[in-house]
Amino acid sequence: MIYHQIRIAMRPDAPEDQVQHALDLMRKLGDKLDAVEYFMVGRDFGGEFHYGAMYALKDIDAYRTYMYDSLHRQIDAIGLPLVANMISMDLTDDTDPEIGDKIAQVHSDRFTDHPELLDLVENLGSYEGSGVPGDASKPA
Repeated sequence: MIYHQIRIAMRPDAPEDQVQHALDLMRKLGDKLDAVEYFMVGRDFGGEFHYGAMYALKDIDAYRTYMYDSLHRQIDAIGLPLVANMISMDLTDDTDPEIGDKIAQVHSDRFTDHPELLDLVENLGSYEGSGVPGDASKPA
């Protein structure tokens, strides 16, 4: 199982109705995709982040399906401009010694296939974690 998680801090000027719309779409993604075993989208406590989400995905194929879903791209296009800072992280109990590289490859492929996503991410105040483009020095 791969547990894909994000933590997001919203821009101070982000309109609340747009923030709520993006969160609703994140919930819709979890409901819609058979690749998602279970998920949670909600408020984040214990740090400088406002919201967080976790999607449990059975394996790397489910992970890729989730990452490449058209609704996920819509969420990126609508939501990332509202975000100041973000952390993306993946926890897994998969015993495949290559799983970290496979997760990193999904992210790398996605940035290559969707260069507009890279532009959105580069406009964030900070972006850390498993989905960081072009940073092979960090373990995935």
